[in-house]
Amino acid sequence: MTTQPPAGYAYGSTPPSPVSRDELAKLEATVLFTADDVQDLRMAGDVLEDQVEDILDVWYGFVASHPHLVAYFATPDGRVLDDYLARVRQRFGQWIMDTCHRPHDEEWLSYAHEIGLRHTQDKKNQTDQAASVRHIPLRYMVAFIYPITATIRPFLANKGHDEGTVERMYQAWFKSVTLQTALWLQPYAADTW
Repeated sequence: MTTQPPAGYAYGSTPPSPVSRDELAKLEATVLFTADDVQDLRMAGDVLEDQVEDILDVWYGFVASHPHLVAYFATPDGRVLDDYLARVRQRFGQWIMDTCHRPHDEEWLSYAHEIGLRHTQDKKNQTDQAASVRHIPLRYMVAFIYPITATIRPFLANKGHDEGTVERMYQAWFKSVTLQTALWLQPYAADTW
């Protein structure tokens, strides 16, 4: 990873999340996220740091192999926006490291909300001035939990850790992805829900 932040990466400068720290603590308890998971994620970040581009190759290969997914990086008439894909890819790589190393504080909560907004009609395409479709349906946000989780395991196992350690890192990652997805979905739901 470069030391220069990716274009459009606004960590630390986004408006406050509507989710309170108390609500976050309840979500963490719901996914069984503990202080041990924080430590296991940090270890995972150390393991994954020099593999980020390879991970992104797997994830982008998955998206590219499914026309219904790559459509969210395309114009409404189906022309894939390669520049848009590349800019999002850089932020996606940063997200891997943020997932592993950032504390769950106000800035983290705020940026999780921003990520959610960037998938909805409220903000999709604005960061990159992309001429893409207007939003990503909620169902794909939820469904993406599995591929983003299942495909990380081989990368966690690449540095020679024993199976128990790999499993702990994997479970921490799974909990974090689920937690973050719950936060990303908040902009999809009216306050009444």
